[in-house]
Amino acid sequence: MVINRTIRNMIDERNCISKFWKNNQIYHLFKNAIFRVSSLIIGKKKIMATIEFETQTSLPDHTQLPCEDGTFVKNFQEHPQSILLTESIWSKLQEIHPDQQFCIGQDSGIYWRITEPPQKGAVSPDWFYVPEVSPTLNGQSRRSYVMWQEFVAPLIVLEFVSGNGEEERDQTPYKGKFWVYEKAIRVPFYGIYEVQKSSLEMYHLIEGQYHLMPPNQRGHYTIEKMGVEVGLWQGIYKNVDLPWLRWWDLQGDLLLTGEERAETAEKRAEKAEQELIRLKELLTKAGVNPEQS
Repeated sequence: MVINRTIRNMIDERNCISKFWKNNQIYHLFKNAIFRVSSLIIGKKKIMATIEFETQTSLPDHTQLPCEDGTFVKNFQEHPQSILLTESIWSKLQEIHPDQQFCIGQDSGIYWRITEPPQKGAVSPDWFYVPEVSPTLNGQSRRSYVMWQEFVAPLIVLEFVSGNGEEERDQTPYKGKFWVYEKAIRVPFYGIYEVQKSSLEMYHLIEGQYHLMPPNQRGHYTIEKMGVEVGLWQGIYKNVDLPWLRWWDLQGDLLLTGEERAETAEKRAEKAEQELIRLKELLTKAGVNPEQS
């Protein structure tokens, strides 16, 4: 009777642990796990049983998972748009992270669950930023961002819509991008930029649910933890005049790329030189030799 009760207790404990893992988001990582009664020692006054938890397979890392799904980039703006976002915010992120502990993904996979084929367990945002992580793993560039290897979720994910936005707003559990970012990865800020409509929707994760963010007085969306605002800017970048997704500081000043900063400095130098020439001409007309003054 004592032995039977002990075995029943062991089975109840096993079932309880199984229910925990099934209710947990990372149950899929351990679905191949087995419970085994490893020893049962029976003595005159002592009955002891141990349950051993084993996994039959090790989890793949970023070097073992596919880093592409074979699909085309949907339009010519996607690549320069990602570069523009990265280049213009790079100096700001270096201020935030003097230890250089951050990474940026551009059209890179984020693996959030184990599936077959592996790509079904990943989403591929057009742009994302992760704070407080090493820029490399074991001295290697990431092929993808693997949640069970990294644990730190991206702070912000941005999607560039080429179609009607259905894919980016899909809330189907375990499949839709919106659901994955909100419920599985739990990204604090999610942006949907519709290129054709020149519109931007920003969502903020509050108590496990996305809420549409209102724009500020400048029409931008504030990301306090990054010390920036994000919004749309009409202008020329890489010889293309389009509405581009861009960053501003919290005072409303546009964050420039290195090339733009160089162009701005050159224009200022040219303007200063022109002003100097004008002043010399005025002095000459007044009978003053500017070279001797």
